[in-house]
Amino acid sequence: MIAFKRKVAGALVLLAAMTSVAAAEVDNVTIARQPSLGHLPLMIMEDRGLLEKEAAARGVANLKTRYIKLAGGAAMNDALLSGAIQFAAGGVPPLVLLWAKTKDGSNPVKAAAAMNSMPLLLNTSNPNVRSLKDFTAKDKIALPAVKVSVQAMFLQMAAEKELGPDRRNDLDKLTVTLSHPDGMAALLAGNEVTAHFTAAPIQELELRKPGVHTVLNTFDVLGQPSTFNVVWTTTRFANDNPKIYAAFFAALEDAIAIINRDKSAAARDYVRLAGDGSEVALIEGILNDPQVTFTTTPQAIQKYADFMTRTGMIAATAQSWKDLFLPNVHGKPGS
Repeated sequence: MIAFKRKVAGALVLLAAMTSVAAAEVDNVTIARQPSLGHLPLMIMEDRGLLEKEAAARGVANLKTRYIKLAGGAAMNDALLSGAIQFAAGGVPPLVLLWAKTKDGSNPVKAAAAMNSMPLLLNTSNPNVRSLKDFTAKDKIALPAVKVSVQAMFLQMAAEKELGPDRRNDLDKLTVTLSHPDGMAALLAGNEVTAHFTAAPIQELELRKPGVHTVLNTFDVLGQPSTFNVVWTTTRFANDNPKIYAAFFAALEDAIAIINRDKSAAARDYVRLAGDGSEVALIEGILNDPQVTFTTTPQAIQKYADFMTRTGMIAATAQSWKDLFLPNVHGKPGS
């Protein structure tokens, strides 16, 4: 009997140890972002240690965080699938592509939240280009990632709307992959690149240069405001690390509240942290633009997904925008 009790006690100790290991969350997290104003919430999170604070408040002490910059959605997705990062931030199309690729697997990728709603501008230095139909083979359009970036998707949407469904891909052959800063440099250099589909504040900086004008505003393409940037992760990470995941979402909302509470201070934060040559007055003007909103509520996600399904970019069909997002934002008035 004594031996039996010892065995039972030993088994209970082992079970407790195994449960403790299973319940342990990771002690470090890597978040990838891109160099644009849309990623200001993540910049503020890093600068103020918001994720670490929110994690500590949930019992996860001494969480180590690392923020890295990656140029486009394809790089984000590769890094996420390899486990090199735990959160990826970028445009909606890369999220939709990876969601469709993984939705029926053991570890689906879904979005944790939106970050903003803001228009993207297609600018050109070619005086002869006033609409999409004016582009010729002599033009090159720089954007963050050919085919998969949000800019590439909007270019196809706009071409379908302006040129017709059978010509939605006509402008793809003119596109080249360049980061936001490199795209601006190429446009202003006046060589092969004659147009740049980018994001704030690069697009506003370009418009300060004589001879540069806007051809396309993405809000006009969808006929409504739309989410520009989202943050996505794997469901396995979210499920295995509920405290850290909740801390991340809380920190993101904290950062967005900081931006919305004092846009002048937020503009100064961006100029200090980005180092991209922007001026405080320029950034503050963008933040106060009524078309620019920082929010975790998804907007027009369903339209992105429907377009990608209809055009054969993905085989999956989303019944609702909620299919692409984890439950923490399902209660928001998204679309």
